[in-house]
Amino acid sequence: MTATDRAVELINTAAQAAADKLAHDVIAYDVSEVLAITDAFLLASAPNDRQVKAISDEIEEKLLKELGAKPVRREGEREGRWILLDYIDIVVHVQHSEERSFYALERLWKDCPELALPADAVATRNRPDAHTDARGNALEAADRSLS
Repeated sequence: MTATDRAVELINTAAQAAADKLAHDVIAYDVSEVLAITDAFLLASAPNDRQVKAISDEIEEKLLKELGAKPVRREGEREGRWILLDYIDIVVHVQHSEERSFYALERLWKDCPELALPADAVATRNRPDAHTDARGNALEAADRSLS
């Protein structure tokens, strides 16, 4: 059994939304063979709590707007260190870079097949710390000197 077409569609939209908000190391795994509760996991990280929240908000907004999907559960928003969005077909983990490194979810799912993602999401691998404004939007080099 592999991830459903719906799960892949949700993953791709969520991955693009994460990339749009400068997430780091976006990766998705097909966990349908080992878990009965979901088809796929999407992992993304950010260097600060504000950006973790901005990424998860963007994912939630795009999945609702483009695919009519609402999470059945959202956890971790208060702390902003690890936000989990459960869409039943997929589970999205947006983690602060420190939590990502400590918990190393990739190590747990390394035997599961990796799902192909949009080019923008793949480009987030090994991204250096990005500079963002209060809404999580990228700042150009000229704007950084003002902040």
